[in-house]
Amino acid sequence: VTDNIILLTDSYKVSHYKQYPKNTTNVYSYFESRGGEYNEVVFFGLQYIVKKYLTTPVTQQHVDEAATFLKDHFGTEELFNRKGWEYIVNNLDGKLPVRIKAVPEGTVVPTGNVLMTFESTDENCSWLTNYLETIGVQAWYGCTVATTSRDMKKTILEGLHKSGTPEQIDYKLHDFGFRGVSSVESAGIGGAAHLVNFKGTDTLAGLVFTVNPNLDPKLSNTCGTISVGSPESGLTTSVPCLSNTS
Repeated sequence: VTDNIILLTDSYKVSHYKQYPKNTTNVYSYFESRGGEYNEVVFFGLQYIVKKYLTTPVTQQHVDEAATFLKDHFGTEELFNRKGWEYIVNNLDGKLPVRIKAVPEGTVVPTGNVLMTFESTDENCSWLTNYLETIGVQAWYGCTVATTSRDMKKTILEGLHKSGTPEQIDYKLHDFGFRGVSSVESAGIGGAAHLVNFKGTDTLAGLVFTVNPNLDPKLSNTCGTISVGSPESGLTTSVPCLSNTS
């Protein structure tokens, strides 16, 4: 959609810099799973978000583009924090002054515990912490797929232990999710999240994602993944019908 991080947030957050208490110099926020169907969550997907969206320096062009866009959006120039963003451009070489910490990707964490934190590192940019919340919490998708996949793995493994074949677990849940998601990026993130738990996949976007420079190479599972050549209904039904004319 855009590589302009200024526009990758919720509209209402644009004006929040005006609403913090005067002399606020630091904002520290955390993200957790509050719980629900599962009592544990597999953390996955933040690295990609950080490296793809939060490491590109902000430029004056980004600021000017956002100013024009948001003026049309809000009907006024008063809500956009041009001064704050130009401070980042002119004083910080466009680098976002925020410290991000997280548990290692692939870690299983009990719900109700911190998964990642965002903290401003420049007293003039305390407003930036929660401005980045919108893009940061998109890690929910990778976490959800990895968590659901892990729960299925536990269920399947119970049956395999009963049958005496637990060694087959890596290939007992095969991913065909590419066609069922909203975008190529979703297929990549979800497909890679599935590979945290299994090695069987037909979602090539997930394999490509694991060797993406925006992901830690240690998480790459490509060499261990397997698929096979296989027909589909379009091929099966393409064979002419044979009739008995005798």
